Amino acid sequence: MNNEDLLKSSYNFDLPSNLIAERPSRERDGSRLLYFECKEDVTQDLQFKNIVNLLPENSTLVLNNSKVFPCRIKAKKRTGAKAEIFFLSVDGDKDIPCMIKTSSKKHVGDQFVFEDLVFTITDKKPTGIFEVSVIGLKAYETFESFLYEFGLIPIPPYIRKGESDSSDKERYQTVYAKSTGSVAAPTAGLHFTNELLKELEEKNIKLAYITLHVGLGTFSPIKTENLEEHQMHSEEFFIDSEGLKIIKESYRDKRPVITVGTTSLRALESAYESIINDSFEANTFYSTNIFIHPGIDVKSISGIITNFHLPESSLLMLVSALIGRKKILELYTHAVSKNYRFFSYGDAMFLKLK
Repeated sequence: MNNEDLLKSSYNFDLPSNLIAERPSRERDGSRLLYFECKEDVTQDLQFKNIVNLLPENSTLVLNNSKVFPCRIKAKKRTGAKAEIFFLSVDGDKDIPCMIKTSSKKHVGDQFVFEDLVFTITDKKPTGIFEVSVIGLKAYETFESFLYEFGLIPIPPYIRKGESDSSDKERYQTVYAKSTGSVAAPTAGLHFTNELLKELEEKNIKLAYITLHVGLGTFSPIKTENLEEHQMHSEEFFIDSEGLKIIKESYRDKRPVITVGTTSLRALESAYESIINDSFEANTFYSTNIFIHPGIDVKSISGIITNFHLPESSLLMLVSALIGRKKILELYTHAVSKNYRFFSYGDAMFLKLK
């Protein structure tokens, strides 16, 4: 590692706008896969379905089964002005955390209307997060059921300017999504189909699921030039008893452990020491604000399946910690030259570390 590895500006790269994927591939596993084998320094351009033949037969795949909820509601102020409410939780009918976008200033007591519901601001946090109460929920079983009927999927702003449609409710969600709580998808998992997962299990590849709810912080840019001064956002995660058993046995038996996505890696790396010391408790929420970047020694994995990440993002720094910043940028340059599709709906990369 050198000093440049700790500078945010060192993680910039040129990307033609036409390579930013606005829609997913027609078939989930029909996306492309850039494979890098670290030990032999070998790069291959493949299809994602080739992942079946790339994973060792005795490996363990760790996937994040958090489910994205349709958290965006296009409402109106009492004055008739347009407003958008971006909910950060599906729970309750009062003190619901959210972000609110309007053309005017927002104050405690302001009201927003959608259908027969009225949302009233009850608090404003220094972070810019609001809390609202809601009146009119009796027509719905829960606030969550209301969101699933009327809410919009929160695709990132660089995809179709953040305007989602009905197709995103299926495609901006993994086939194994289970536990509701994310405001962004763990996108590396979008490439998997149920058939592909079955093929992997038939090859004696274990599937272990963790749950990390992707929060608003995933969109937060790094504001400090020196990475060591950056404070990473905090997210909660848990591992159920079945997943924990598989992961513990994998470490005990020295099976290769490969994460699907950066969220799975952040959770697993945060839990690693507790897992191998047998002090990690199943079905218990833990918090992580780990910032993985060059200089951080990652111990928990033998490889990672991931998408291509935004310039100067913490996720690009995370994968750089695994094989080095220069090598990652070299692979990204290769991907651009080969017209790979980038970001959430784009193609994938498999970094085999050991």
